Amino acid sequence: MDIVPGDILEMKKEHPCGSRRWSVLRVGMDFRLRCEGCGREVMLPRKKAEKALKKIIPSPQGSPAKGSPVRGAGCEAD
Repeated sequence: MDIVPGDILEMKKEHPCGSRRWSVLRVGMDFRLRCEGCGREVMLPRKKAEKALKKIIPSPQGSPAKGSPVRGAGCEAD
C-alpha cells in the first residue's frame, strides 16, 4: 500500500469519539495517526493498520512524485 503523511485513512471500526477518519502523521514500520474527530494521536503497527483500513483518501496537497528528492535531503547550508 502506498500511504504517505497527509493522507486520510477511513477505518472499518469507529473510534470511541464516533469518527472513522484518521490523518497520517508518520509512516514506517508503525503509523502515527491523529483522529479527525477528537485529535487523539496513536501509534499503530503497519500490519494492524492495513488490516483495519477501509479506504485511503489522498492528501489534498497531493503527494510528491516517487523518486523526487525530499526537501532538505542532501542540501548544505551556505
